[in-house]
This record gives sequence, C-alpha cells and structure tokens, in this order.
Amino acid sequence: MGRLKYETARFEASYGTIAQLPEPTTPEVSFVGRSNVGKSSLLNKLIGRKSLAKVSSQPGKTANVNFFDVDGVRFVDLPGYGFAKVSQAEKQRWANLISGYFEQERSFNLVVSLVDIRHDAQQLDRDMLGYLEQEGLPFVVALTKADKLSRSKQAQQRQALARQFGLDASRMLVTSSQTGQGIQELRTMIEDACL
Repeated sequence: MGRLKYETARFEASYGTIAQLPEPTTPEVSFVGRSNVGKSSLLNKLIGRKSLAKVSSQPGKTANVNFFDVDGVRFVDLPGYGFAKVSQAEKQRWANLISGYFEQERSFNLVVSLVDIRHDAQQLDRDMLGYLEQEGLPFVVALTKADKLSRSKQAQQRQALARQFGLDASRMLVTSSQTGQGIQELRTMIEDACL
C-alpha cells in the first residue's frame, strides 16, 4: 500500500468563513482541539516540518480554517476552541467555522481530535467528541503532551480519559510532538483512512 509522501506537504490556503472553503476533491483529515492543546506542533511533527503550521506562544492563533496539501490528501486545521481571551463574537465565529465545516458535504476520512493527556476530561472536549459520535464521523483521539508524563502515568491517564469520555481506549493514541511518540501510529491511521 502506498504511503503518503509527507515531504511534499505544502500550505494551501486559510479561510475565515465557511462560504470560502474550496470544493472537496480529495480525501480530508481534519484536526480539532482546544486552543492550547498543541495542534500546530503535532501537525508539524506529523508532516516532518518545523514550521509549516504556525506554532504560536499565544494560544488561539488559528482563527481560520487552514488547508494543507499532503501528497494529494488535505489536512484541515480547524480553529482551536475554548480560548478565554477572545471576544464572544470571535468565539462564535470559530464555533460556526467548526460546525459549518462538519455540516458540509465533504470527504471526512478521519477527524483527529486532540486532547491534553495531563488533564481530566474537559466539557468542551466531551462536547466535541459527543458531536463527532453523533454525526457518525470517523475519529481518533490524539492525547498530546505525553512527554510531560511517565510511561506508567500515560497508560493510567489513557484509561481514565477513555472511561470519562465513554470511548474504547483503542481509539485513543498517546502522542508527543516533542519525542515523536505515537506519530508513526497516527500516520498509519491517517493512511489507512485515506488511501
């Protein structure tokens, strides 16, 4: 089976409203998560580039939907949710972008939902995962920032979060954009879903 050539990855475009989104013509993998969950870092690690997705010290910088082309598969970076320091109107715009994207007729091959492994289940993440389940979208939970915990603590947290979210632990992947833990498995899941 052909693997994706991640080195061909390029930034396509950024869109601030749903109406601007391009027609879906290729398999799509989308990435969702809270503002400070480390989405850009994970994307860069996945693609094998340092700065294709802009990493910011200010959470909540991804205020648009960003499209990347990875060897004919679209990686769709959705706005981070739940960031406190933006206005209600801006929060609403992000929420509309996220739900508007999922309400379109697109090729939802896989949704990668990012959750910080260090914290118990947060309501916003529960809402997001509940939404993905309800819509019948194929998703995997990438537990980020695993390098901050010992291996035994990682395993404990994965089980605890699976229980809290009411998901099978097999749908939860422990990852670290620092050490590369779980990145190869995530690539395999993406390729299996798209190719």
